[in-house]
Amino acid sequence: MQITKETIDPNRLRLDITADQASLDGAKRQVLGQLGGELKVAGFRAGKAPAHLVEKQLDQRLLQSEFLEQAVNRLYSDAVRQEKLRPVTQPQVSISKFVPFTTLEFTAEVEVIGDIKLADYKSIKLAPKAVSVTAKDVNEVLENLRRRAATKTDVQRAAKAGDEVTIDFAGTDAETKAPIEGADGKDYPLLLGSQAFIPGFEEELIGLKAAAKKTFELTFPKDYAAQALQNRRVTFKVTVTKVQELALAKLDDAFAASVGPFKTLAELKADVKKQLTAERRRESQQAYDNELLEKIAAKSTVAIPKTLVDEELNNLEEEEKRNVVYRGQTWQEHLDAEGLTADAHREQKRPSAEMRIKAGLILGEIAEREHVNVTPEELEIRLQLLKGQYTDPAMQAELDKPENQRDIRGRMLTEKTLDKLRAYATQ
Repeated sequence: MQITKETIDPNRLRLDITADQASLDGAKRQVLGQLGGELKVAGFRAGKAPAHLVEKQLDQRLLQSEFLEQAVNRLYSDAVRQEKLRPVTQPQVSISKFVPFTTLEFTAEVEVIGDIKLADYKSIKLAPKAVSVTAKDVNEVLENLRRRAATKTDVQRAAKAGDEVTIDFAGTDAETKAPIEGADGKDYPLLLGSQAFIPGFEEELIGLKAAAKKTFELTFPKDYAAQALQNRRVTFKVTVTKVQELALAKLDDAFAASVGPFKTLAELKADVKKQLTAERRRESQQAYDNELLEKIAAKSTVAIPKTLVDEELNNLEEEEKRNVVYRGQTWQEHLDAEGLTADAHREQKRPSAEMRIKAGLILGEIAEREHVNVTPEELEIRLQLLKGQYTDPAMQAELDKPENQRDIRGRMLTEKTLDKLRAYATQ
């Protein structure tokens, strides 16, 4: 086989391929074996007739068509392996010369992952950040538990800090008077002093009784999550439907026993600290890994195919759409709240998608250089551990599917590669 490779752009190649006779003979034998498997030839059992007799019995147009498909697929796959290419799309094939069973020349144009020039990742250092949990952190969790377990009593007096009020509210633009999506609610329970709403909102409700109504204006923070609401002046109309006084449980051994398998308050505090520490370690580890990969990516160059970026953008958008539906919004309502068109929203996500693709490609390249691998034994151990966690038969059946096992193996490969990078970064 002869291959001529032409670079159209960093992510697109053209291969001019000329078949050798051995490859063509192999393709023909395979096609004759496939087509002749059920063919009845006088004097022979099905599938046992010699190839030259099978060939005479077959429709020649069908034989040539199947031969051409088989030969092109085989030669293209061999060329990809020989040239060490990483295609991300199916090739666009054009036959330039074909004489059945003796001559085949064709071109294949394909989008590929381009050159990856890795930074000297072994020299990149990053110190992990210490994780700590203070007594104040533990006490905040305990106070939240007390509020959740509190006894609520309706009161007719004016609301004060520490009360829970139930409200109906709606927000409109202070200038245009147009309703604002996401700035309204009905029968919404709000703990005064929780700072769950934008600054100033809860303070406006202190002193109001049940059935009271109030209109006031507030400006959303400049760093508010929804870009369309940043620094926006909004008029809120609020109706208080209920004011409730909370009777907090005493923080003692009896309370600890009521919220979990604890005999003493000390045991509850120890468990809260343990859970907070584990959660912060996970968050710190993820932040560390992201920062380390960003450092490596900043000093590496990767020719990223547009197809991969578009696929990642689709994945990010689908994930965001599911979250929007979960919050009770339509996609258009979400876009309106962000103040973006669908195209602008998608382009806003492009840098993030490119970074995720780049980081993944860099991790794969490092895994190859470092000879990182996941053995069948390691994969089996992980699968058994997962099956121990998920006792549902349907979930266990999912773990047996090859595509899910490939996904798990991929995650394990990432974990092992990150372990190596952390070791280099902290040496």
